[in-house]
Amino acid sequence: LSCSSRSSKTFKPKKNIPEGSHQYELLKHAEATLGSGNLRQAVMLPEGEDLNEWIAVNTVDFFNQINMLYGTITEFCTEASCPVMSAGPRYEYHWADGTNIKKPIKCSAPKYIDYLMTWVQDQLDDETLFPSKIGVPFPKNFMSVAKTILKRLFRVYAHIYHQHFDSVMQLQEEAHLNTSFKHFIFFVQEFNLIDRRELAPLQELIEKLGSKDR
Repeated sequence: LSCSSRSSKTFKPKKNIPEGSHQYELLKHAEATLGSGNLRQAVMLPEGEDLNEWIAVNTVDFFNQINMLYGTITEFCTEASCPVMSAGPRYEYHWADGTNIKKPIKCSAPKYIDYLMTWVQDQLDDETLFPSKIGVPFPKNFMSVAKTILKRLFRVYAHIYHQHFDSVMQLQEEAHLNTSFKHFIFFVQEFNLIDRRELAPLQELIEKLGSKDR
């Protein structure tokens, strides 16, 4: 596999923000400020912008990033190598989405991540939750849905770091993974979107990334 074809592999289809839309402009703003290298500043709500819209645009972006990062290591994350969805020996995740699967089920990591990414994709594609048209308001429960999405996306980062970091290093993707995760963590910290207890599996890494930036 050539490097370019591997890095363009995604686990699920990429979620595109319509070009020319206000959300597309916001995404471009986010990309431009990220390029400045100051991630703490890059995640801040741009002046005069709507918080829900900023969170929506970034949530779509993180879904696409994680989708691509996980896509690079899917061949190493199998039923045999990862019979449970875990983040180290102390953290194990069971899947439930509240609608199709109400009672949490124990399943392999690839199965769990498939459930998770499909569920996230369904939320992002729901125009009543993530309106893409100008002037269509976000629903009252938007923030709680966004928090659940980000909490679950964090688990994919946690699984990759704990169970597949060797593969990430073999593929020379660690800088990409670290930058993506640092951006994700600074974003959720800025708007207090994930409970500290949920972040425990990567607490040491989070502290290290934060201290480098002080």
